[in-house]
Amino acid sequence: MGKEQPPTTVHRDDLADRTDVATSAVPDAAAAPGPVAQQQPVTALTDDLLVLGLDVGGTTMKGEVTDAAGTVLASGVVATPQGEAAFEAMGALGDQLLAELTDDQRDRVARAAVLLPGIVDPVRSIAVFSSNVGWRDVHIGDRFTERWGMPVLIEHDVAVAGWAEWRFGAGRGHDDVCVVILGTGISGTLSVGGRLMRSAYGQTGEYGHIPVRHADGLRCPCGNIGCVETVASGAAIARAYAKRTGHETASAADVFAILETDPDAKAVVAEAISALADGLLGLIHAACPELIILGGGLAGAGPALTEPLHHTIAERLRVVPAPRVVLGEFGVRAGLMGAALFARQGALT
Repeated sequence: MGKEQPPTTVHRDDLADRTDVATSAVPDAAAAPGPVAQQQPVTALTDDLLVLGLDVGGTTMKGEVTDAAGTVLASGVVATPQGEAAFEAMGALGDQLLAELTDDQRDRVARAAVLLPGIVDPVRSIAVFSSNVGWRDVHIGDRFTERWGMPVLIEHDVAVAGWAEWRFGAGRGHDDVCVVILGTGISGTLSVGGRLMRSAYGQTGEYGHIPVRHADGLRCPCGNIGCVETVASGAAIARAYAKRTGHETASAADVFAILETDPDAKAVVAEAISALADGLLGLIHAACPELIILGGGLAGAGPALTEPLHHTIAERLRVVPAPRVVLGEFGVRAGLMGAALFARQGALT
């Protein structure tokens, strides 16, 4: 993905602010013979043990040490350095959190999970590519295991966040669930028949790059015209409102805040919801999910987003039932919650 020529596709760097641009070909490390499977299942930890979880984003990385009940015993946030220096920062953040524990607590930290943006090969423990952070084909190996003295699992950030919402959050008890993470970028996961769907090289759903406005759409960073992300992402909503009114707005949240009193805000949000519904229709027809769970920063709009999205989807469906549209339970903490749950469970099962 470091090649600077088209065609391109986007891989975002964190749940709320991902703008990675990658070549459409699978990178060398991810293109080795045979599919990239999930890491081998590891036995779930007993409730007396603690876990360390890191969620690495393009701007910041967050970490926590938690117990089985989810109680946070140590936490920290640091800026994400560019390039391979980011991995030293991850190690240092883990060091800092472990140092804040009592001796007894430190002895009970049994496993860690590090969630990475971009393209990740968890089987070979390789951070394949992140354009936002600027690394390529970084072999992680056992560097964190040796540094922290415990097993460390490596995974893709959106895969784990979506899995956590499905298995332990708003989707628990359902086998067929689509999680959509809405922020500066749009991506998510799909679970069908009680299994998390992954591509041959480990990626999840790039819903933001489904073209829905072919004739008059904006060019997307991925190279296509009129992708969902160019209309329905947080950045797109703020940009469309500024273009329509001549008034700059800080974020999509500001547009949703004036929805009831500003006709321009209402029009911009309606078009965003229409584009998102268009992008999800094919997936709904193909997989028939029971639930669509909305996460990421844009999900903070609440019913102003979920209710019209469900109504729009239902209006356009004829041969399959309309899934319920609900908010994720973990919100912007889905990555951290996922990291802790993944470390505790040992596998995305």
